[in-house]
Amino acid sequence: MRKKICLWSCPRNVSTALMYSFRERPDTLVFDEPLYAHYLRVSGVKHPGREDSLISQENDGEKVVQDIILGDYQKHCFFKLMTHFLVNINKDFLQKVTNIIFIRDPKEIIFSYSKVIKSPKMSDIGVKMQFDLFNYLEKCNSKAIVLDARYLLENPEEILKKLCDMIDIPYFEDMLEWERGPKEEDGVWAKYWYDNVHDSTSFLPYKKKDIQLTKDLESLYQECLPYYNFLTEKSIKHDTTI
Repeated sequence: MRKKICLWSCPRNVSTALMYSFRERPDTLVFDEPLYAHYLRVSGVKHPGREDSLISQENDGEKVVQDIILGDYQKHCFFKLMTHFLVNINKDFLQKVTNIIFIRDPKEIIFSYSKVIKSPKMSDIGVKMQFDLFNYLEKCNSKAIVLDARYLLENPEEILKKLCDMIDIPYFEDMLEWERGPKEEDGVWAKYWYDNVHDSTSFLPYKKKDIQLTKDLESLYQECLPYYNFLTEKSIKHDTTI
């Protein structure tokens, strides 16, 4: 049975690297943030490359869901998405797809995101929305897989094997490496956000950073932390996790 895999990530995660990983599978098509233009239109946020992004994609989220996410394909499909894009969209379709909630330590998200977008808010970080999405799916009896970037980077092979097993698809060793540089599936916004992943050929080892946040950003981090702590307890872990 062909799978429709929706990755609901937070920003400034390794979601593009994970998309490249799934791109290496011979049985899978990948789609880069098909709901991004919809989000830009309904939210009005001023992201880098906003106008090019709006021109490049369908702006109507319901059409994206029906024509792209729920479209008919001959392979498994991996849709890289951001949780905060789920605005003004009927969520019923979530029960027809495999949902992965892809989390990251909010301190790392905030530190990275604030370099591109100044003074980020809770709605930008997406952690509470991931928490809300998890609970929504639980109530619908449609369980989500929770994946934490830290554990993925600490042991990509083991975590990817477990992830594939939970999705009920075969694991391929090819998922561990990809060619350096842009990919044809990249959105037009890649030049603003993807420099690091374009310079990579695999998942980079996890390194804990000594991050010092400003007072305002520290307050945002403390607000995010309970949601992250709840979700990471539910996440896939490798056998050496303490």
